[in-house]
Amino acid sequence: MKPARLASLVVLALVLAAVAAGAQEPYPTRPITVVAPFPPGGVADLTARPVAAAMEKVLKNPVGVVNKTGAAGAVGMQFVATSKPDGYTLLLALSSISIIPEADKLFGRPPAFTVDQFAPIALISADPTVLVVPADKPWKTAKDFVEDAKRRPGQISFSSSGVYGTLHMAMELLSHAAGVKFRHVPYAGAGPALTAILGGHVDALASGPAVVLPHIKSGKLRPLAGWGDRRVAALPEVPTFKELGYPDAEFYIWAGLFAPKGTPEPVLARLRDAVRAAVADPDFKAGMDKLQTPVAFKQGAEFQQFFDADARRLADGVRKVGKIETK
Repeated sequence: MKPARLASLVVLALVLAAVAAGAQEPYPTRPITVVAPFPPGGVADLTARPVAAAMEKVLKNPVGVVNKTGAAGAVGMQFVATSKPDGYTLLLALSSISIIPEADKLFGRPPAFTVDQFAPIALISADPTVLVVPADKPWKTAKDFVEDAKRRPGQISFSSSGVYGTLHMAMELLSHAAGVKFRHVPYAGAGPALTAILGGHVDALASGPAVVLPHIKSGKLRPLAGWGDRRVAALPEVPTFKELGYPDAEFYIWAGLFAPKGTPEPVLARLRDAVRAAVADPDFKAGMDKLQTPVAFKQGAEFQQFFDADARRLADGVRKVGKIETK
């Protein structure tokens, strides 16, 4: 064999070896970022942090949480949707991930992202939403609240995490189910929305139980009803809207972990394994118990089926609600 040809073959072999080594490089080898697309204090943030801490123990690698906020979560979701699909930028999303693209479509806007830009990794929790009001307000029951809203259309205000966000959609579904009209005051996340009701700036809030339970226990907020198909375990005396005759108001705030579409399957498999181990971690369970947030773990195809069905239901809900003008 001629020396030149032998040298070429040696170079080719070295290149192929390098490629193979790169393909077999263990994951992860550098810090992973979990994006929470809402400010600190909301459901996404409160779920992302214990999940990241538990995953870090499993992966033996730093897993940090970054809050990228704005546009009812669209800013952070779009950031992850367009990130490099290498497993190092993940999204802790709520059910609003399915609402935002449909709302963009409704208004004829270019979508910030589409749901098919994400690869579902695992469902972590699914919270039935709870309606709370300040304890010094006159409404003692959900019936009182709804009847007053009928007498004073558009006068009872509620805060939310942003237009068409999860907290907004819950109240809009109630509005349509009960035939009443509320005044929407959107904020840049669930944390600021909670601050608004605690500060007396609005009359009501739809929220995941984890966020409002401390303030219910302290006597600052009063729960009136829940959007789930059963009562919240931590609030057994609080009825559901379904019990009160409004089954169409059923709604949940779920939290799940996603990667950008195109993330290699071996990386997704590693992440699924990590989340499965993380949700079984005693510290994680204790943290979620402290938040009164039920773990509802699903992964892979099972989570994909759940996600697809929920996306269809929420898209239909957005179309029923239609264009909403805010003041």
